[in-house]
Amino acid sequence: MVKPEVFNKLAPYLQNLLADKELSSASVRISGRVLTSKEAIGSPGRDDFPLQKGKEKLMQAVVDGFAGQAFTDMPGEFEGVLEEIFSLPPADNYRRAAIIATLNAVMRKQGKISGTVHCKDSGPGKCSSMLIEMIRSEYGKPKIAMIGFQPAMADLLTRNFDTRIFDLDPDNIGKDINGTRIESGNCSLDEVEAWCDLMLVTGSTIVNGSIDAFLETDKPVIFYGTTIAGAADILGLKRFCPVSL
Repeated sequence: MVKPEVFNKLAPYLQNLLADKELSSASVRISGRVLTSKEAIGSPGRDDFPLQKGKEKLMQAVVDGFAGQAFTDMPGEFEGVLEEIFSLPPADNYRRAAIIATLNAVMRKQGKISGTVHCKDSGPGKCSSMLIEMIRSEYGKPKIAMIGFQPAMADLLTRNFDTRIFDLDPDNIGKDINGTRIESGNCSLDEVEAWCDLMLVTGSTIVNGSIDAFLETDKPVIFYGTTIAGAADILGLKRFCPVSL
């Protein structure tokens, strides 16, 4: 059973939430159905997002009308109470996604976080342009290791910075993005860490179980996306997701 160390770090926060008896008995409805590309991302002006290709699924939890999402390759349905979800052992991608999506929904309900629902239409393009501006402003001209392929971001990153892209999808590995070949995510993180100045990491690493290594690196890390919204707030991680809903 895989249990990323990050869930040990989150455990005290989850237990504190469950100490609120009214909250712990709150109804949770989780939908793991595959959203159509129109539902998930609208019309972003390109057709190579993983959501559009069916490579990723959005698991959505709703608590008292507040939605939280998480990407996973093991979507599923659930209807019950918060205590049942937070008592699940985070042993696989379904359980971790259920916990994380629910955490995002609860923290959204409490007003502690925002941006827990994926952006649509022109959002990815706007987000990517804002990312380039933020990196230039805060980091100058860094060498960037992008962990997880997000096509709109990858397009602008490779046009503006020395960038390496790593992904686990075999259909993406080997593809050329403005002269940059997508590399396998099953790589030597030590070598990547030694090469780069900055890591841009998909927040879905908290669901697939690979996040721990990125919490231990000495290089600056920016996590992107909706999945890691709640965990980033709890753990003090830098998150970039400016146009999420």
